[in-house]
Amino acid sequence: MTATTERKPRHAAPPRASHGLAAAAGIATPLRVAGGLLTVVGAYLPWATFVLNQGPYPAQATLEFFTVPFGVVEYRLHLLLFGVAAVVLALAPVPAKGRILRAIGWGVVAVSVINGIWITAEGGGLGAITASDGAVAFGAVVALIGGVLLVVGANAPGLDPVPSWNWRFSWWLEWLVLLVVYALLLLLVAAVLTSGGQGSAANVYSGAVFVSFLGAVGGLLGALHASGLLGWVGALSERHRVFSVVVLLACALLLPLTQAGTEYWMTVAANIGVYAATAIGLNIVVGLAGLLDLGYVAFLGIGAFVAANFSGAAAARIGIELPFPLVMVISAVVAGIFGAIVGSPTLRVRGDYLAIVTLAFGEIFVRTAQNNIGGLTGGSNAIPGIPPVSLFGNDFNDALTIGGLELPPGVLYYVLIVLIVAAVMLVFANLKNSRLGRAWIAIREDEDAARAMGVRTGPIKILAFLIGAMLAGLAGAFFAHKTATVSYESFRFLESVTLLAAVILGGMGTIPGAVLGASILFVLPEKLREFSDYRLLLFGIALILIMRFRPQGLVPDAHRRAELAPETADEPPPPTSVPAVAGSAEKAGQA
Repeated sequence: MTATTERKPRHAAPPRASHGLAAAAGIATPLRVAGGLLTVVGAYLPWATFVLNQGPYPAQATLEFFTVPFGVVEYRLHLLLFGVAAVVLALAPVPAKGRILRAIGWGVVAVSVINGIWITAEGGGLGAITASDGAVAFGAVVALIGGVLLVVGANAPGLDPVPSWNWRFSWWLEWLVLLVVYALLLLLVAAVLTSGGQGSAANVYSGAVFVSFLGAVGGLLGALHASGLLGWVGALSERHRVFSVVVLLACALLLPLTQAGTEYWMTVAANIGVYAATAIGLNIVVGLAGLLDLGYVAFLGIGAFVAANFSGAAAARIGIELPFPLVMVISAVVAGIFGAIVGSPTLRVRGDYLAIVTLAFGEIFVRTAQNNIGGLTGGSNAIPGIPPVSLFGNDFNDALTIGGLELPPGVLYYVLIVLIVAAVMLVFANLKNSRLGRAWIAIREDEDAARAMGVRTGPIKILAFLIGAMLAGLAGAFFAHKTATVSYESFRFLESVTLLAAVILGGMGTIPGAVLGASILFVLPEKLREFSDYRLLLFGIALILIMRFRPQGLVPDAHRRAELAPETADEPPPPTSVPAVAGSAEKAGQA
């Protein structure tokens, strides 16, 4: 009897907990609806106590019912769409409603804060609080309150797990779905690149417009992920892998036909391709084999200098002009030889000591290039005047006209680097799934255990350096002809750190991770250039936030996801009445 009476309070706890959840669920819907309505109202209220009549921001200072749909554009249109979607979802029976609304709420908060701070700073400084100084008006405050209510209302009754959709259709219908998704992805990429202007044509507001647009895109992607649609599309693309790869390649080649098809963005995209191909090679060394290389950019420089000397440039020491395909092969082979030489010390060192060895090699390369050793690097004068790649008498730097379609200058270089990156990705994919790739992964996880299992760790580690260096040399040959000048200043230690950050940020050991990481690391500085002295600060904050919430990388490998992905909050905590030791023993018994 005593035991029974003592357990009654424990059995009485669940009804109180369920009553609390019911109460939270009862207040969640009004909070969500109120948050969505306030977001809509905030989109139509004034956002500034002064007139913004320059750049992309004037359209956000006044309503334009007679010129644009819904009367608002840019970030106010994003808030309007978020608010309407939040109200509809709050009243509809949708799976994982709380997670979706939470993502929308954070998107509203991001857009409101970014534009509110920027308008205040432009009006009279961050300390401006009066209308005479010029400050942010009630629109930003109301929208921010709406976003906070959405987040609070989404979390009130607890979050349901992300649903897993198992829809299956006919193969042609699934192909059609993938075509539509990748077409929308292409348009999204073009919109991100062109938001706020470009290069010298960008005005003082373009950086804020770009960051605000990123906040809206983040909220949208978060909502799609919470709904389970992104997971379903990922499973669909994995089921039709070959078709997905072909369509993605076609989308990359069609980028010049979008609003991003300008000479400026073709140049930026070509540079991104160079570093993406180099990052994929580094992914072999770091991501697969687990060998920390801090001087990897030297192999890119070796390939570039070799290509420059065989390009027929007037300043080159070797007065030989070879065809570009042959130059690329020679550059890759020479870089691979140096990679094997650098990889040889890995037989005796590992970890931090290996990083020091590779760092020393990178510094040796930069110093020798600066001193013009052997006359092959040009010293401080570099090697200028490298002739562009030509095909059928057309230089790749020239504009291209196909029928009535005019393409910007540099589009042929962009097409060439897309094909090179595709080839490098194919090499990486085959190596990762091969016996050699599994040996690299075994060395990364535990080199001593791999050696005990019969893996010849020494030669296999050298192969990692050799193949990674060859891919970097291939990209270096393209880099030399695209930039028309090769200088040691392009291959300093900072470039190695940037490449390593691209691999870690995108996700070590994955193909799209290196490409996505390189794209982010080279697009963000370009788009944030308008923030002048604050550009690197904002860039660093963005990287910290990404790595805080995605430590395994944006596109993580399966092993990294299992190691670094945090446990979901949806899993119920262990019962308090069961000791921790007993719970561990029970789990071990079930395993």
